[in-house]
Amino acid sequence: MVMNGSAAHAGDHDGHPTQPREAYVFQGRTVTMPVEVRDASSGAVTYLVNASVARSLLPGPELDVVELFPGQALFSIAMIDYRDNDLGDYNEVSLAFFVRKKGERPALGVPFLGSVVDLFRNSLATWIWKLPVDQSFTCEAGCGIWGFPKTVEQIDFEDAGGRRTCRLVMDGRHVLTLSVPRGGTRSLPEAPMTTYTYLDGALHRTTFTPKASGVGFGLGGADLILGTHPIADTLRALGLPRTALMSVWMEHQSARFETPVRA
Repeated sequence: MVMNGSAAHAGDHDGHPTQPREAYVFQGRTVTMPVEVRDASSGAVTYLVNASVARSLLPGPELDVVELFPGQALFSIAMIDYRDNDLGDYNEVSLAFFVRKKGERPALGVPFLGSVVDLFRNSLATWIWKLPVDQSFTCEAGCGIWGFPKTVEQIDFEDAGGRRTCRLVMDGRHVLTLSVPRGGTRSLPEAPMTTYTYLDGALHRTTFTPKASGVGFGLGGADLILGTHPIADTLRALGLPRTALMSVWMEHQSARFETPVRA
């Protein structure tokens, strides 16, 4: 990977951090920042999982999981079909925890209730534990630019009966099969969100700004089957499969991913 342009943490003449436009080269292709997703569809499911097990998976001391109830952390599984994206046309599965930096307080300054408010305001940050994709270019770019934990795996989508089903296979072993309802008439306006990663051993924050149409929300609504891969065993230790807290479908989604900055 080659990076051109100013360093990510350069400051302006007042010493304030800036986010310069940068260019990266992967596999002979140039990626300029911000990265644009022009069209994708996605299904995402949120679960309550064992907070102690979730904390054991975090990569460093700066972050903590968000507990919606005592001992119950928030965890998301998402399936994304990127149709028009600066990083290509590919399928992706995201396994992510909702997190805060240690010391940050929830909305209203009230534990648990404040987390509920933050969840429905869509203001909680995430840390992605696993991010399998099915194309090598987006894998290399995602790891190189943001430090996303992308790996190239087998991801198959099927649409039938008003639902989308995703099957994830890693190392020749079944990890999970997730099914969610498709369809919806709502729209979500642009709203910045945050995800954390580690680059060169340091915590970084990436801002991404999604918007969507054809959005549907539901309580529960997801079917999850776990396989024999070790990741499936970890998901069982988290308490899955269980009834989902909620599921979201987005028929048309776009987003803008910015340069990561030191958190």
